[in-house]
Amino acid sequence: MAKTPEICETCGCIGNPVTRTKGSIWIELALWLLFCFPGIIYSIWRLTSREKVCGHCGGKMISVQTPRGQQLMQTYHQPRNQ
Repeated sequence: MAKTPEICETCGCIGNPVTRTKGSIWIELALWLLFCFPGIIYSIWRLTSREKVCGHCGGKMISVQTPRGQQLMQTYHQPRNQ
């Protein structure tokens, strides 16, 4: 099944989003090495806070099939009359 394209709310770029994980791998590693319990909590937080973002600007991506997506398509990608 093909993925539906998504559009960035910030820059209007159309494409597939990339996944961004919040936090730092180095802090996570340090917490695991020094304190096991905070390391577990930090790891769980990082895994649950992943989000899909634009690969160009890091903005939020939404489906072009939603009403907001259609509005953004008209704003950023309307045909130019010459």
